[in-house]
Order: sequence, then C-alpha cells, then structure tokens
Amino acid sequence: MTVLPITSLFAAGFALALVALSIAISLRRVKLGVMIGQSEDEVLRNRIRLHGNFVEYVPLGLIILGFVEAHGISIAAVLSAGAALALGRVLHATGMLRPSDAVRGLGMALTYLSLISSALVIGGSVVFF
Repeated sequence: MTVLPITSLFAAGFALALVALSIAISLRRVKLGVMIGQSEDEVLRNRIRLHGNFVEYVPLGLIILGFVEAHGISIAAVLSAGAALALGRVLHATGMLRPSDAVRGLGMALTYLSLISSALVIGGSVVFF
C-alpha cells in the first residue's frame, strides 16, 4: 500500500478548514433563522460561496498532489504545490471575508498555479519517464 504522508497532512488541514467554513455558515444561519437557501444576507451569501469555492478546488488539488507524491517527484515539488494550494485557499478566504479583490485574486492565482504546475509535472512524468 502506498502511503502519501505529505498529501495526507495537507488533506487533514483542509478537512479542518472545511469544517471551520461549514461551522461559520451554520452559525450565521442560526443567527438569521435561515436554515435553507441564502436569504438576502450578504455575509451568509459570501460564506456559502467561500465554502463552495473551497469544495470546487481543494478535492482536485489534493488528488493531483497525491499523484505528484505517488510518482516520486521531489519532496520540494510536493511541498511547493501543496503550500501554494493552501496559501491560495487562505488568501482567497481572506479576500472574500474582508472584501479585497486583490487578495482574493492572488489566492485564486496561487490555486491555479498549484493545479497547473502539478498537472504539468504529472504529464511530464508520465510522458517522459
């Protein structure tokens, strides 16, 4: 059985982050008395989109990070891709919660960088080795 220790650590951190994002939504829903839907509350809508964006990008990021690690690519490459994804998600969240398009955009750029670089590393590993 292949163990992916670096990817596993990132997955654990992302799992905790997802729970934190979910709790933030739940607390806001309770405060507003809105159990289904978004209501007109901008804070709730932003938290829902932040959570949605997280679940749209993190699973694929972890899958491809696992492939990078499983292919035996350098630890530095695995850590760099994982760190870019993690920092990207933190910056995106910060930019959403304290409205800053620049910070949010930087977060998305780091997320894209992680996904693209990992994909290219995997593609190169499969094609050339």
